[in-house]
Amino acid sequence: QVQVVESGGGLVQPGGSLKLSCAASGRRFSFDKMGWYRQAPGKQRELVATVNTGGSTKYADSVKGRFTISRDNSKNTVYLQMNSLKPEDTAVYYCKTEGRYVGSGSTTYGYWGQGTQVTVSS
Repeated sequence: QVQVVESGGGLVQPGGSLKLSCAASGRRFSFDKMGWYRQAPGKQRELVATVNTGGSTKYADSVKGRFTISRDNSKNTVYLQMNSLKPEDTAVYYCKTEGRYVGSGSTTYGYWGQGTQVTVSS
């Protein structure tokens, strides 16, 4: 089984910064893609940013230029540096990893963390 654990959420003032971390673990899992999603009250969960093992990244338009995703492949850890935070960034942030079980075919599996609250408010 794959475990995904987020950390780093909290309360920050508008214009401030916060860094989220997510560590994933699991035997014989490829961790091909890791990413961050968020869900605000009353809204659907949405993609924030993803990064694959090769370093290719994808960002939501709403966070481009403000958020930076990075990963440490040796630790199966992904980070989200959030700068110039806005009240509309307030949400529960979830980490997700996707990949395959090595030696068990090409089926892709996805695993979510429990989420970490980010609140942007003065």
